[in-house]
Amino acid sequence: MNPLLQLSCPLLLASQSPRRRALLDRIDVPFEAEGSPADETLETPGTPAEAVRTLARRKAHPVATDRPSALVLAADTVVAHDGDILQKPDDSPHARAMLHRLQDTAHTVHTGLALMHAASGRTATAVESTGVALGPLSDTEIQAYVASGSPLDKAGGYGIQDHTAPFFVEGIEGDYYNVVGLPLHRLYCTLHESFADLLQSPSA
Repeated sequence: MNPLLQLSCPLLLASQSPRRRALLDRIDVPFEAEGSPADETLETPGTPAEAVRTLARRKAHPVATDRPSALVLAADTVVAHDGDILQKPDDSPHARAMLHRLQDTAHTVHTGLALMHAASGRTATAVESTGVALGPLSDTEIQAYVASGSPLDKAGGYGIQDHTAPFFVEGIEGDYYNVVGLPLHRLYCTLHESFADLLQSPSA
């Protein structure tokens, strides 16, 4: 158990994302995971920051309603490029189109967090944004990456944690974990700012 982050109530991740689960495992914080039934369709997305904040809150709400004594954590990630919001690709052709668009350019990854504790009627949200630059990619490289299946469940059609990422991620400005899907520093700060009473003091 992480001596710096111990909760007095259950932490419930409203997601089945293997990447978010792996990041929470990495920091050694006990949690349960439960997928959210929330609709992730955005009729009027607004800015990328508004979109991820809205979706994170929407994901958290039904899970928190079912488990009011738990602190529910939900997150949503999008890629923003030239004013457009890119979520997960619909299929392989869509993933190829996204990668063609993003290659040899810079974009921004936005992740919204929502922490909801229904028993006390509290919700806190936060947004983290990270700049990423991709190098040039040939049609053959894009085709091979999409054929691996990895891009299909990731915003923008790529995963910075993939074993192929070092070949085409040219640079990053900001929180690496945010690009993976869960900004751990922002999460830690939000917990201390809004739910300090649910945190246990580290052992001496």
